[in-house]
Amino acid sequence: MTITLRQATLDDLDILQRWDEQPHVLACDPHSDWNWHVELGREPEWREQWIAEWDGRPIGMVQIIDPAEEETHYWGNVPDHWRAIDIWIGEPNCLGRGFGTKIMQLAIERCFSNAHVEGILVDPLSNNDRAIRFYERLGFQFVEHRQFEDDHCAIYRLSRNRWIQVPESRNAS
Repeated sequence: MTITLRQATLDDLDILQRWDEQPHVLACDPHSDWNWHVELGREPEWREQWIAEWDGRPIGMVQIIDPAEEETHYWGNVPDHWRAIDIWIGEPNCLGRGFGTKIMQLAIERCFSNAHVEGILVDPLSNNDRAIRFYERLGFQFVEHRQFEDDHCAIYRLSRNRWIQVPESRNAS
C-alpha cells in the first residue's frame, strides 16, 4: 500500500466538499464548516493542508497546524513548538483498511522532522471510541476533556519522547 501526501489545492474543492457530507465524516466532526472555497486559497505559515493519496487516488485529508500561531486560537494557550493534527478518511470504502494509520504516521513524521517540535495534539470527540483507540495505539496519551463550542472532545498528546518509544507511531515507510 503506497500512501503519499500532497498539498491540497483549490482543485480539491469538490472532493473535500463531497467528503464533508459523508456520514462517517459528519459523525466525527458534526459542527465544523471548513470553508474550503476560501481556505484552500490561503497558505498561512502556521498551517499545512494535505490530501492523502493511495496509489495516486485521493482518499483523505490531513491538516497540521501550529496551535500557538493559529489565528482563531482554537486550542487556547498552547506553548510554542507544538503541532495539532486533524485527519480523516473521506472515501467510505477506504475505512478500516489501515490507511488512517499510515496517513497519521506520515503526519507525525512530518511534525517531528522539525527538531524544535516537542509534541502533537489531537481532539477526537469524547464519544468517538474508535478514534480514541486509534490515537492511543499510536502512542497518544489522554490529557483532559474539553468543550470546543458544541463539541465535547478528549484531548490527547504525543510528546517527542513518547513517539520515540512507540513503534506504531513511526512505521510509515
